[in-house]
Amino acid sequence: MKFRKLAGAVAGIVLLAAASVAQTSRIEGDVIGLDGKPLAKAVVKLERTDVKQNYETKTDNKGHFLYMGLPVGGTFTVSILVDDKVVDFQAGVKGASSGTPLKFDLAKAKENTAARDQAMSAAAQSGNLAAATKGLSGEEKAAVEAALKQREEAMKKNKELNDAFTAGMTAIEAKNWPEAVAKLELASTLDVKQTAVWCNLGDAEFGLATTKTGAERDALIQKGIDAYGQAITLKPTEAGFHNNFGRGLASVKKYAEAQAEIVKAAALDPPGAGKYYYNLGAIMVNAGSADSAVEAFKKAIETDPNYADAYYQYGVSLMSKAQISADGKITPVAGTNEAFQKYLSLAPDGPYAQPAKDMLTTLGATVETRFSDPNAKKSTTTTKKK
Repeated sequence: MKFRKLAGAVAGIVLLAAASVAQTSRIEGDVIGLDGKPLAKAVVKLERTDVKQNYETKTDNKGHFLYMGLPVGGTFTVSILVDDKVVDFQAGVKGASSGTPLKFDLAKAKENTAARDQAMSAAAQSGNLAAATKGLSGEEKAAVEAALKQREEAMKKNKELNDAFTAGMTAIEAKNWPEAVAKLELASTLDVKQTAVWCNLGDAEFGLATTKTGAERDALIQKGIDAYGQAITLKPTEAGFHNNFGRGLASVKKYAEAQAEIVKAAALDPPGAGKYYYNLGAIMVNAGSADSAVEAFKKAIETDPNYADAYYQYGVSLMSKAQISADGKITPVAGTNEAFQKYLSLAPDGPYAQPAKDMLTTLGATVETRFSDPNAKKSTTTTKKK
């Protein structure tokens, strides 16, 4: 008796397990390429439309795909991608335990797309959808209507997005931080993939944080960090994002974090590293960190030997290390005079030309002024002592 009860219990467990396994479905299909042959290694995306769930697979060497273990009752849009572009799709697909495979013919899909685009263009110009879709099948007419509706919604959404973004940027220029945050937050809800929106929202949050104190300030700083985080997540290798993030962090006195972001920018964009280190030098000057400023400007000229302004700022930063005797004599550290001279050789008429000459005069150094025609074979050099 005990054995029979145990056997019955085991059988029950097996049945329950079988029932559990049965609560899944599958979607399969075949893909024919533009050349009329089975298309191998095509990406197949299955996007569930009733809830947010996405799946992906590829066709085999015979152009066939199969995705098992899908939830029962789901409705999917099945898309075929070639070179990351959707070339055909079928909407409203239901998973099943078995059934006829879906058929995708890319040559036919291309023809249908062309006909659909032509009908959409005609409908948009004439405003007469019925006339524009005359001769199309019921399925093709439905596709045109859906595409037109989608286009209208996209245009409306784009206008709202552009209006919100423009208003936000105008507010940033006016330093109207509350308005900038409000408009750019709206823009971010209209399109979560717009990196420009997220970056400028981050700047607006940082700007607003500078007007607050305590917990409110801290909360706004975190919002700025989160906004930049969204942009960097979308485009992690964009050096400009890290640079601007660093500058934003510096504006709220997060200097260590700012330095880390700008160093990342320089690593991601070696040809532009000079300007990133220059920005870092300026940040360190404002932070009152003379040694860090010297190192940053030094890196700027190491990575870009023709960066004139970096030489001037390097020289100014080195001046903080000069020794001043009791009688007022200034003894600069090595490299100070050379930095100002190099600036003058690169930018003799630059915005810092006169200050550089004045610095050299103060230090008792010789000011070299070169007058040269870059196209000439020879140049004339005049050296004078001031």
